[in-house]
Amino acid sequence: MITALAGGVGAARFLTGLVQLIKPEDLTVIVNTGDDINLFGLHISPDIDIVSYTLSGLVNEEKGWGLKGDTFECLNMLKRYNQESWFNLGDKDLATSILRTKMLKKGFTLSQATVSVGAYLGLKMKILPMTDDRFATYVKTVNGTMHFEEYLVKRGAQDKVVGIEYVGVEQAKPALGVIEAIMNSELVIICPSNPIVSVGTILSIAGVREALKKTKAKKVAVSPIVAGAPIKGPADKLLSGLGFEVSAFSVAKLYSDFLDVFVLDNADAAEKSRIEALGLEAKVANTIMKDNESKIGLAKIVLNASAVKCCSK
Repeated sequence: MITALAGGVGAARFLTGLVQLIKPEDLTVIVNTGDDINLFGLHISPDIDIVSYTLSGLVNEEKGWGLKGDTFECLNMLKRYNQESWFNLGDKDLATSILRTKMLKKGFTLSQATVSVGAYLGLKMKILPMTDDRFATYVKTVNGTMHFEEYLVKRGAQDKVVGIEYVGVEQAKPALGVIEAIMNSELVIICPSNPIVSVGTILSIAGVREALKKTKAKKVAVSPIVAGAPIKGPADKLLSGLGFEVSAFSVAKLYSDFLDVFVLDNADAAEKSRIEALGLEAKVANTIMKDNESKIGLAKIVLNASAVKCCSK
C-alpha cells in the first residue's frame, strides 16, 4: 500500500504518472482541505477536485484545474447580477460542489462526499480529505489577513506575505482512515506541493506528523522548488514571507524530522550535500513534469528510492 500527501496541480500531475506504475486500488491520497471555501452557498474543495478530475482523466490539461470543455455561463450571469465572480468555477465544476454541499447538508462527512464523487468519476484509488472538520488557511499580508483563495485567485498573490494562520487547527482531527493509511503503508510520498499551504496544512493536523515519524513506511518527498522558484503557485512568496530561503533545501528541512529520501531537480544538484547533512538521502533527477513520459519517469524514481516492489504492476 502507498499513501500520498497531496496539494493540487503539482501533486495531481505526479499521481497520474504513479498510477500508471502501480495498481490504483493500492493508493490512498490524503488531500489538503485548507483551501476549501464557501462561495455561492456551496462548499468548494479545490485540491480534492483537482486531484479527482486529473486522476479520472477529466481535468482541463491546459489550465491544470477545472474540467475539460467546461463553460462558464453561470459565472457570466453572476457577473451580470453584480455578484462576486472572481473564483473561476465552471458549470460542470459547479455540479461537483452542488453534490458535495447537498451531502454535507444531509449530515454526511466531507470524507463520505469525497468517496461518493470519486465513485461517480470511476476512481479506484482512495481519496481522503485531511480532515472532516472546519479548517481554513488564511494568509497574513501587509494589506490585511485573507483566505488563501482570495489571496491567490482574487488578488493574484500580489500582496506581501507576513504570516500564515490555520483557522480551526486546534479542533481539527484527521479524517477517518488518514492515520491508518500512513501507519499501514510501505511507502508514503510527499508530493511536489506547496510546503506551507498544501503539505504544511496536512502536517498541522493533530497526529499526522507523529504518525509519519512512527510509521515503518519509507517516506519520500519530491521538491516543488526548482532553481529557487516553484513550478506553479506562490510557494516562493509564502516561504520568503515566513523567513525561509526559497530553495529545495528549505523544503527538505521542513520535512527532515520524519523524511527518509528527498528528490530534488537536476538544476539543484549543488544542494545535494546540504540536504544530506540533514540526515536525509538525496536523489537528483528531472522533476519537471512536462509530459506523460516525464511524469512516469519521476514516479519511477520515487518508487525505486523506496525499494517498494510489491505494489508495482
